[in-house]
Amino acid sequence: MPLLESEAPDDPLDLFSRWYGDAQRAGAPQPDAIALATASITGEPSARMVLFKGIEDGAFVFYSDHGSRKGKELATNPRAAVVFYWSATRHQVRVSGRVRKLSRAASAAYFHSRPRGAQLSALASKQSRVVRSREVLEDAVLKLAKRYPDEVPLPRDWGGYSLRPRWIEFWESREDRLHDRLRYVKVASGGWRLERLSP
Repeated sequence: MPLLESEAPDDPLDLFSRWYGDAQRAGAPQPDAIALATASITGEPSARMVLFKGIEDGAFVFYSDHGSRKGKELATNPRAAVVFYWSATRHQVRVSGRVRKLSRAASAAYFHSRPRGAQLSALASKQSRVVRSREVLEDAVLKLAKRYPDEVPLPRDWGGYSLRPRWIEFWESREDRLHDRLRYVKVASGGWRLERLSP
């Protein structure tokens, strides 16, 4: 079925939730994997895959090391874009907007819900920094596991981010490459303007 303006909901998050659910039900591999693009204060871009952790208060949430390249870029240029792509449903969603850090309490709550091994790895790693060998990382994890036999502390430079959309674009693959593209743009009143883009 074509993606039609007449059938699009007023709120793009409703359409996103529907498409995300469709991707999960269709067995899309890692439907929560997103390409996150950031840029330095001088405009040099960088991108990487991270995991989408849900929508909170209208914003897209993910977690990372604040001392990583993306963390440093977001600290000086708090704008980012993410892309979801689900080949199983022939859908793509692009989101662009401003980013802010989540509270320390929110970050801690999520951190302590992760598997213990993932917590230790986050504490041991100084993400994006040069390391001499894998053994150095493995040794660090072993030492931390002995040091913290019970609760692993939240790393000082680790936490969540929320991306509040300025616009969201929905793309659906169509025959003969005459794809459907609908974009929702946030307007001053707080609502959304819906527009169709040429493929």
